[in-house]
Amino acid sequence: MTASSKDNVITLQDEIEALKNKLNEERQRLNDVELSAVSAKLECINNLSIKVRRTLKGHQGKVLSMDWSSDKRHVVSTSQDGKMLVWDAYTTNKEHAVTMPTTWIMACSYSRSGNLVACGGLDNKCHVYRLSLDEDVSATKKTVAVHTGYMSCCQFTNSDNQILTGSGDSTIALWDIESCKLIQGFHGHRADVTGLHFSPAETGCTFVSGGADKTAIVWDIRTGHPVQHFEGPEADINGVKFYPSGDSFATASDDATCRLFDLRADREVNIFAKDSIIFPSTSLDFSLSGRLLYAGYNDYTVNVWDTLKVNRVSVLFGHENRVSCLGVSPDGCALMTGSWDYTLRVWA
Repeated sequence: MTASSKDNVITLQDEIEALKNKLNEERQRLNDVELSAVSAKLECINNLSIKVRRTLKGHQGKVLSMDWSSDKRHVVSTSQDGKMLVWDAYTTNKEHAVTMPTTWIMACSYSRSGNLVACGGLDNKCHVYRLSLDEDVSATKKTVAVHTGYMSCCQFTNSDNQILTGSGDSTIALWDIESCKLIQGFHGHRADVTGLHFSPAETGCTFVSGGADKTAIVWDIRTGHPVQHFEGPEADINGVKFYPSGDSFATASDDATCRLFDLRADREVNIFAKDSIIFPSTSLDFSLSGRLLYAGYNDYTVNVWDTLKVNRVSVLFGHENRVSCLGVSPDGCALMTGSWDYTLRVWA
């Protein structure tokens, strides 16, 4: 690189930093009141009684991911043992079991219709299966997506025709399931993509992603371009989840915090942390109303936070190893957690 090129790079970097500082100053100017102050008059949540109602045993390795079906009854889970299992959460029976060609199946997703499930992991691929009691699910396998790094997360769009995948190659991709072709690529993260989630807003045109570069990005699925960037976590982001209204989202990260970001305010509005919590947060989800935030941690617990008052209202004990994934059922009546202790548990 020539001396003039180096000078240009330095000049551009200084200009970027100056613009960032201006943006931060503008955000602070508009930051007229803290969310905790606005919610000070709200009643505190007391006597939250959540217990383990079901324990799902069947995996022979660490449970890595799970997802609820829209029927509020079935759950798909994947594990280090290379198996994908479809469960009836009411009876704890396994309805389908698929053995994958590799171990460490790190992601899975249920389609909105409940007819398809997808999974992938260290084989860098996303496989889609059609669920049917009349035929062997393994025979319906369709390899839809291929990345150059491991597949870390996936989610179906509002239809059974498209799926979004995130990868350790720092990219996100939208795929057509029928043709197995790439529709749109999303490039913006500088490290592994670790989580993604579609906005629950009616339009459904945006999604949020988090990565090992400590940033969360909101994307427009129609253009492939980022809409907003958010920084705040001091370590890798492990999971992201939209607030039920679609106006904000939360992150779980290795710095032992969860953070709430508001799209309208364009900034972080809450941080969920305690000095006594020193282990990374691995996963999170909101209650149906959004008042509660459930977060899984490496210390084997699930912390329940009041999203408005920013205080911890409960701690759920039960797992014997780190909580790796969790999700609230579509009707909000149950919480499912998966753990490195090889089990999934239903809380209510």
